[in-house]
Amino acid sequence: MIQLKTMLNCIDNSGATVVECIANMKMKRHARIGDRIIVVVQKSRNLGETGPSGGAGSVTATKVRRGDIRHAIVVRTAKKVQRPDGMVVKFDDNACALIGKNGEPIGTRINGVVGSELRDKKWSKILSLASQHV
Repeated sequence: MIQLKTMLNCIDNSGATVVECIANMKMKRHARIGDRIIVVVQKSRNLGETGPSGGAGSVTATKVRRGDIRHAIVVRTAKKVQRPDGMVVKFDDNACALIGKNGEPIGTRINGVVGSELRDKKWSKILSLASQHV
């Protein structure tokens, strides 16, 4: 369950590593897997900087920076979730994937496992980018 001030890992390649939840889009107290939240980037990767050689080499630009406010989809929660078939799923951490306001993912790759509840909530684009789903 994700609520205000919860810190989440960002598992896509958008450039953010740690984000903080600042709002829940469903206007409920907690967000679960597949829910849309608003986050602020707390820590980002430093892949966009160029070296003293003037940018010679393969350096990828980051799509987000520290302090950016973005929308995200919760893909893993540390809270246990019971599925309709009786299976209980619990992940080790809270994680999300950043999306644009139109609903398209910002990153082009999702690293790690995501919950299958995304299929029920119509986030099949995120499921197709992920390497595994449980």
